[in-house]
Amino acid sequence: MPSSTAGATKIVVVADDTAFVRDRFKTALEQAGHRVVGVKSAAELLARVRADPGSIDLLVLDIRLSNFSGTALVSAIRKLDDGKLPILVFSGTIGSAEEVRELASMGVAGYINEYSAVQHILPSIAPHLFPDNFNRRSSPRMILGIPVQYRFGNTIAAALTLNLSHGGVAIRTTSPLDAGTRLRVRFKLPGSGGDIDVEGRVAWSHRRVGMGIQFETIEAGCQAQIDNFVDAHFFSNRKA
Repeated sequence: MPSSTAGATKIVVVADDTAFVRDRFKTALEQAGHRVVGVKSAAELLARVRADPGSIDLLVLDIRLSNFSGTALVSAIRKLDDGKLPILVFSGTIGSAEEVRELASMGVAGYINEYSAVQHILPSIAPHLFPDNFNRRSSPRMILGIPVQYRFGNTIAAALTLNLSHGGVAIRTTSPLDAGTRLRVRFKLPGSGGDIDVEGRVAWSHRRVGMGIQFETIEAGCQAQIDNFVDAHFFSNRKA
């Protein structure tokens, strides 16, 4: 498989039957110097994997492509790649929490909203293109661009979030803190009644993307707000 050194060109296969989705991901990734192969059918996708799985760095796909149901498409891929290819699934194609569990058992690396804005695509995919540079979490993430304030030592900074999971938040900043730095983070979820105040540490840091904060100390009520918000929105844009 091609090198995972940060800055290296990666080959990403984007499989979706909607040209709008393929083109947007192609634009975002090619602007960063990566190569994108767009496919619009399951037959085309499986043929590409069968021909040369070792040349692919990441698959990003609609699991219901070409009328495949449930986890059948990922299962078909795993019969061809010996379970080696990193796979991201478009979150809008997930039908239930049971499918999330099944996909996890097949080694699916994560989920991304197929309608993400172009500027949010690379930060969401980067941890999967360069796994050695990021500490990835297995819980679902949702794209979320809201104001966030973080404090380290006597310094207070403000930024925007990139995504949110049950156990952490990613923040866009051109001055990320070093991995391991402890800090306090405060933000307010849309529609919520109050601020969420969390203590955590920097789990990953990348100057072109930002940093990921792993929650360490959080009140039960705040954790419940995050859990409910992530779960509700993660499954709110399903395809029929």
